[in-house]
Amino acid sequence: MRYDGWKETRLIDVIDINPRTPLRKGTLAKKVSMQDVAEFTRKIQSYEIAEFTSGSKFKNGDTLLARITPCLENGKTAYVDILEDNEIAFGSTEFIVLRAKEGITDSKFVYYLAISPEFRNIAIKSMTGSSGRQRVQSDVLVNTVIDLPPLEEQKRIANVLSAIDDKIELNNEINQTLEELAQTIFKRWFVDFEFPNENGEPYKSSGGKFVESKLGMIPEGWRVATIGDLGDVVGGGTPSKKREDYFTQNGIPWITPKDLSNSKNRYVERGSVDITEEGLKNSSAKLLPKGTVLFSSRAPIGYIAIAKNEVTTNQGFKSVIPHKDIGSEFVFQVLKYNKDLIESRASGTTFKEISGGELKKVPIVLPKMEVIQRYNEAVRSLGELICNNEEEINALISMRDSLLPKLMSGEIRVVDAEREVEVCLQKSS
Repeated sequence: MRYDGWKETRLIDVIDINPRTPLRKGTLAKKVSMQDVAEFTRKIQSYEIAEFTSGSKFKNGDTLLARITPCLENGKTAYVDILEDNEIAFGSTEFIVLRAKEGITDSKFVYYLAISPEFRNIAIKSMTGSSGRQRVQSDVLVNTVIDLPPLEEQKRIANVLSAIDDKIELNNEINQTLEELAQTIFKRWFVDFEFPNENGEPYKSSGGKFVESKLGMIPEGWRVATIGDLGDVVGGGTPSKKREDYFTQNGIPWITPKDLSNSKNRYVERGSVDITEEGLKNSSAKLLPKGTVLFSSRAPIGYIAIAKNEVTTNQGFKSVIPHKDIGSEFVFQVLKYNKDLIESRASGTTFKEISGGELKKVPIVLPKMEVIQRYNEAVRSLGELICNNEEEINALISMRDSLLPKLMSGEIRVVDAEREVEVCLQKSS
């Protein structure tokens, strides 16, 4: 059903694709690489200043769409808003630049069109080329026919979806600040040794006693230990992929490193695929309790998260089930802080990996239990806030992904979506 004012049109007639944008060779400008674009995330994550030699050129309001496999399939699409007025930036040659046509299309509507399932499917199906190097065919893209709402309705659709993404980005920024605070406290207490003494004063600065150790001078009463002293180190496993009955969408959460690579979350509830009870029995994986710290042990080493519930993992992890008197928060920060040291002890030619036995041997400084317990109490509220924000982010993402195709097709009217989003945002504020 096409509503009043909607019209059937070719993409090229309403969107400029890879438009001409002036930028002289040798000019220093902001450069956005493919790794600076996160999966299914509107905001560009970072950039560098570099000399322009070649690449896609763009300005604020443009949409960057990855055209190469697997970046497109994985959802690498971003909206450009990191530039000053009239500033031009450049980036990977593997970006397709989409620009709204003045008076015809809205720039943010173009972004949401580009991440809509129907548009993505057309782009993905158009890809040709050798395995692993397939690219979107621009001629297919430009001739794609879409149902386009009137400009004012485009803006209202984009505003509804933008309100959700704005809240997601705000929560991510808050969580980043909270995480940085937790890391700062950890470093102050356990690296700088400025934890509060019995009088609440910073230990080192107030003349606390130190003793020699294999890892240098450490506070009196502390000792050199290993990661194996923090908890049980457990590997994962994968059931035979030839058995479809070992995998399901609603079973035991089974986490792979890719699940963490695609996420900013500190806590993990489930991955993209679950396994069945039979799948668990017929693999070397173990059921891990809530609070287990998952750490990817096979290149790339160092993806890390805390299990929100019982989960299991594939063989790409060495997980630490913390001892009760140690706690998840302390283990999480120890592994995060010692990532480079852990990685330096990995072995392998093609892919570096650290074994469970080697991970257990990684040396650390172990504080008195009373200090660890005080630390866990001090940062518990930070972890709870991060977890609550992540739950809200996940709910907002689900709402956005549900509304997006309905709004783009006209299945749901804007006024109804506006009401639904307003209620949701009021609850979360």
